[in-house]
Amino acid sequence: MIAPRRLLICVVLVVSAASAARAGEGGVELIGVAKISGNARDKSGLGGLYTNAKGESIPANLAGSYGSSISYTGKGELYYCPNDRGFGDGSTASVCRLQIVELKVDARAKRVGAKLVETRLLTDEQGRNFNGLAANFIGSDPNKNYRFDPEGVRVGKDGSLFVSDEYGPSIWQFDASGKRVKTLRVPSKFLIAELSADEKVETARNTSGRVTNKGMEALAITPDGKMLLGAMQSPLIQDGGRQGTNVRLLALEIATGATREYVYALPRHGLGLSEILAIDAERFIVLERDGKGGLEARHKRLVKIDLRGATDVSDVGNKLHTGLPLAGLPEGVKGVARTEWLDLLDPRFGLAGASFPEKVEGVAWGPDLADGRKLLVVSCDNDLNPRQDVVFWAFAVDKSELE
Repeated sequence: MIAPRRLLICVVLVVSAASAARAGEGGVELIGVAKISGNARDKSGLGGLYTNAKGESIPANLAGSYGSSISYTGKGELYYCPNDRGFGDGSTASVCRLQIVELKVDARAKRVGAKLVETRLLTDEQGRNFNGLAANFIGSDPNKNYRFDPEGVRVGKDGSLFVSDEYGPSIWQFDASGKRVKTLRVPSKFLIAELSADEKVETARNTSGRVTNKGMEALAITPDGKMLLGAMQSPLIQDGGRQGTNVRLLALEIATGATREYVYALPRHGLGLSEILAIDAERFIVLERDGKGGLEARHKRLVKIDLRGATDVSDVGNKLHTGLPLAGLPEGVKGVARTEWLDLLDPRFGLAGASFPEKVEGVAWGPDLADGRKLLVVSCDNDLNPRQDVVFWAFAVDKSELE
């Protein structure tokens, strides 16, 4: 959504009593939980305050909102976590940045620790900063504007980063320093024609494309590094928008730019997709959630999907008002196979309760654990709320779970 380098990050480590969740029960064990204070400062060197439309002020180097996506760097215990557009729903020019977080996971001792170790700013090819201000655009081409809402990040085979943008929706490639090196083409049906910083105005002016604040929320890269799979948070306007259930997944071949589209059928409208993670070239894990936190949270689930057998719907909805139905699929169209896998609110994990965050949004594989199981990390976005911690959950997954 939204300072001296010497300032230290305040780290709070919590290992839940449920971190001793029974190993082997369902093949997934909760190792533990780590938190970084919502009042911590990052290492960007940014100074001053941002003030939103409500007159609220917040330090420019506040470290929050980076749990909306997470990806293992491939080195040690370090993970990339880009900040989203910042606080105030795009009402401030919060500088877009990439946080690097160290997660130390000891499965045997049931310990997880987290600290923020580095901050890099995200810039264009000339080194100009992107920021989260919703009004920071001059035309409808998202690749030529400087408003940016990073919501998904994945690491390529060459170490570069692919980042999906909710504003566009866009997919941009950055080098490891945070400088954009390439824009990848997203089909026009995903874009809106009339941009506005006012959500109500933007909604009234557009009859196709992404719903405001419901763009490309999730991004995966296949293990061979050849294909990206992006997920919209909700159906496109022409596919029913907020009332629809058919979400488009965009498969993009990195080398050629060729694209395919698949349908992900939500179990009901009102839910959204927050992250997608590759198991292999055809199977993925999707994070599906509601918009509630605390005791009201009901739906925070990881779902396995399989693209095999799914219909390419690229030619469905190329014209206005000719999209997918609100529910169900046209004759001859088959969506991706969907299998519910892991409920984060399952009592056996002991995570549900008054403090459970609304925006569970990041999912990544980490380095394999010493006992051969896979490390799965889930993170939350605190919306730059200094009173809410950024949370990381570490799970051990038996490899048989992914067969």
